[in-house]
Amino acid sequence: MNKYKVAVYAICKNEEKFVDRWMDSMSEADAVYVADTGSSDGTIKKLKDRGAVVNEIRVVPWRFDEARNISMSFIPDDFDICVCTDLDEVYETGWRTLLENAWTERTTRLSYMFTWSFNDDGTPGVTFWQEKIHARDGFKWVHPVHEVLEYSGKKPDVYAKEGRIHLNHYPDKTKSRGQYLELLELSVQESPDDDRNMHYLGREYMFYKKWDKCIETLKKHLSLPTANWKDERSASMRYIARAYRAKNNPQEARRWLYRAIGETPYLREPYVEMARLAYAQSDWSGVINMAEEALKIKERPQSYINEGFCWDHTIYDLAAIAFYNLGLYENALNFAQTAAEMSPKNERLQKNLELIKAKTE
Repeated sequence: MNKYKVAVYAICKNEEKFVDRWMDSMSEADAVYVADTGSSDGTIKKLKDRGAVVNEIRVVPWRFDEARNISMSFIPDDFDICVCTDLDEVYETGWRTLLENAWTERTTRLSYMFTWSFNDDGTPGVTFWQEKIHARDGFKWVHPVHEVLEYSGKKPDVYAKEGRIHLNHYPDKTKSRGQYLELLELSVQESPDDDRNMHYLGREYMFYKKWDKCIETLKKHLSLPTANWKDERSASMRYIARAYRAKNNPQEARRWLYRAIGETPYLREPYVEMARLAYAQSDWSGVINMAEEALKIKERPQSYINEGFCWDHTIYDLAAIAFYNLGLYENALNFAQTAAEMSPKNERLQKNLELIKAKTE
């Protein structure tokens, strides 16, 4: 018999194609509550047919925190645990039992593993701890986008952790993220001292190729007194370097990447980015040096900061090309073989391997 009453809640719009998969995944909950924000397809009917309680809402002007707070409000007060997901996310089977075993009467929220992206071969890409499972009372969502849970309950905010709970993200890659930039700008206007939002806004400017705004905003992030998380600071430095590289200023890009390495010498990411910069400049010794430093780091961090290209074939491929151009074919072969094994369907890697093999015969 279950110890707690568990409700799943979500917001959605025009996600009919995800309904069955999502409802199958969420079926371990006692109830599912969905706030539909304006679907024009069959999403609402399909959700209701599958047993979800659906309420149609309008949020004008749009912001994610308000929509999520409305969706949470539909959960009856007698539920103990709330599980917030999106319809393009899937829990692996058995999550309910793991949740109940980890939860105690003192717990207010629970952290679990979230795989945000997958590699082309189906293996997990960016994976990190997430905490969208929480107690029924004392929580509200804040910030227009990249919203987070804020706790104001009367008892202490106590986290539980269960790494065997896995939530996997399978997004609709055709969906536009066009609203994100405007909402992030609003978020920074509302909370100008929030370092997390400033970092996200600078990153968004990078995605939009607004290089000067990217640099300006990320420098603001680094100047904030609360911007103390080294991994995120290092990411801001790397993004500034990308912007300078896009502005044809490789010297400044290199300077910022060295700063990123100094900030987080334990992360692969700045070394790999430096190797890529060296590759672009045909600095083969530089590529090899950075590749060797990157490969000394064996443990992938469990935070959203980690980059998939730092943990796939990329660094081995760069090293193989660098050794090849220096005429060190045996060294090149070792790295090329590893790159090809890690990505067996990549035709370029397979052709490179054959080319290098021919040089060693």
